[in-house]
Amino acid sequence: MAIATFAAGCFWGVEAVFQQITGVNATQVGYTGGDMPDPSYTDICTGKTGHAEAVRMDYNSEQVSYRELLERFFTIHDPTTKNRQGPDVGTQYRSAIFYHTPEQEEIARTVMHEVEESGRYNSKIVTEIVPAGPFYPAEDYHQSYFLKMGRRYGGLV
Repeated sequence: MAIATFAAGCFWGVEAVFQQITGVNATQVGYTGGDMPDPSYTDICTGKTGHAEAVRMDYNSEQVSYRELLERFFTIHDPTTKNRQGPDVGTQYRSAIFYHTPEQEEIARTVMHEVEESGRYNSKIVTEIVPAGPFYPAEDYHQSYFLKMGRRYGGLV
């Protein structure tokens, strides 16, 4: 089992995408990349903790590679907007890859360079590539939010 951690805006939608990928065995939304220990959602919303809303996933590298996860990451958000995804604005919504090994760092830099060179985006990619640090799970009501909402509304979400 391997671990990947990405931030790409509001973690609800990001988690929902990665939950659908074969080989991703578990996901957890939370906060990482900041200085405040054990922050709450209320703390994160101030924009003063330094943390990003992120998704941490356990995946089977024999079923899905880290490269494949990164390639999907770069298709589900705009990596050219600093501290913003759609209507969500603030450092907590930044684009970031939190690598867990030197190999992950190398792959992340390679994939990001390839995406930038592909011409897919008209602006420079501003995604941070930084070492993974402490990860603080978000409150229970944030976990698998879209799956819970789908059950609540008869699968319409």
